[in-house]
Amino acid sequence: MYSVGIDIGSTYAKVIALDSEQRIAYRKVMLTGWNSVSLAGDIMQDLQSEGIEKEQMYCVATGYGRGGVTYADKSVTEITCHAKGAACLFGSGSYTVIDVGGQDTKIIALENGHVKDFIMNDKCAAGTGRFLEVMAGALGLTTDEMCRLSEKGRGVTINSMCAVFAESEVIGLMGRGTAKEDIAYGIVDSIVNKVKTQCMRMNGRADSYYLTGGLSDNQVFLYRLSEKIGLPVRSDQNGRFAGALGAAVIGYQSAVQGGKA
Repeated sequence: MYSVGIDIGSTYAKVIALDSEQRIAYRKVMLTGWNSVSLAGDIMQDLQSEGIEKEQMYCVATGYGRGGVTYADKSVTEITCHAKGAACLFGSGSYTVIDVGGQDTKIIALENGHVKDFIMNDKCAAGTGRFLEVMAGALGLTTDEMCRLSEKGRGVTINSMCAVFAESEVIGLMGRGTAKEDIAYGIVDSIVNKVKTQCMRMNGRADSYYLTGGLSDNQVFLYRLSEKIGLPVRSDQNGRFAGALGAAVIGYQSAVQGGKA
């Protein structure tokens, strides 16, 4: 038996399959696209091409598009899955998980592997990965390119709290001939400040921070966030897959309880 976790976010879908020893046997990132049902079908085909058949797996779906995974045995909330995945990656101590997703940013306080508190930035894209993608696109760069370029910049502040107005502000800076690296600095600084504010608003200053989501392997973002918070923000090579991993672990536990594993 395999336990499969499928996390369909607003921009990317992440998939993890664990074997009977709870080792990662398969992992993949795919663009979400516009149709979660169609994407779920593509995921199933890809799993089958790797020798993982529906009859051999217990599947748990999470994320915004989880309703489209019609073959899932269970659907679980993102907070529960991200907490479970973080506990697998970072241990069962007490710490704060920062998940910068495409549509929202989740701040989750864990205590001994369980959710103690959480908040989500779901009212505006200004503190999310989508904000970085849109701003990078305005500069003709990828997100990684913009973050690297920002290391050479200084002195620019993006004041708008709304992603739409912030984009207009960036376009205005470009029109005035502001150096691209300075604009990049301002954009990265803007999102880092918003994430820090969320962390402080929830529980003040925690002892340890870990980053999950699509920016978890971006060393520039990790450094800038650590600098703002005043403590090291760490991650893991599978940080991007935290939600899918948590879903897969929940699937494994459910399969064991149900006598399917």
